[in-house]
Amino acid sequence: MPEALDRRALLARVAVMTAAAFLPRTARALGVRAAVATPLPAPAAGGVAITVYKSRSCGCCTNWVRHMTAAGFVVHAIDSEDVEAVKTQMGIKPEYQSCHTGLVGKYIVEGHVPADLVIRMLKEKPEALGLAVPGMPVGSPGMEQGPPEKYEVLLLARGGKSSVYARR
Repeated sequence: MPEALDRRALLARVAVMTAAAFLPRTARALGVRAAVATPLPAPAAGGVAITVYKSRSCGCCTNWVRHMTAAGFVVHAIDSEDVEAVKTQMGIKPEYQSCHTGLVGKYIVEGHVPADLVIRMLKEKPEALGLAVPGMPVGSPGMEQGPPEKYEVLLLARGGKSSVYARR
């Protein structure tokens, strides 16, 4: 394999191993239970690891996890009985909240954010907390039932403000 692919695969594996070692302590502190008790799988070359905190009973969260997996992300889903506590600890203001919260690299991905915009954010590396799609707009990834609504994807600044990152 070319050296760049080997390096990316190695970095992705290190990120997953680090997350696997760190997440159980964080999950216990937040009162969440892992959806699977086994270590995270090794990602495919170039796969980006994302951890998603969600309710076990939320179907649209499961659909969004599938959307992210189909886009090439390596998803580790953690079922939580108190997703609100996760959001509070991560600093996500109530007006930006949705039904699930993802962590990818140093960023938060709140709600039904399209995978292509997460990839764009990771390439652009903005100084921000992350991205959010407040609420659950019909037509956003994971919420495909019914006629699609127009919605905004917000870039969350540290300190609580936001700006429009994209419109869909």
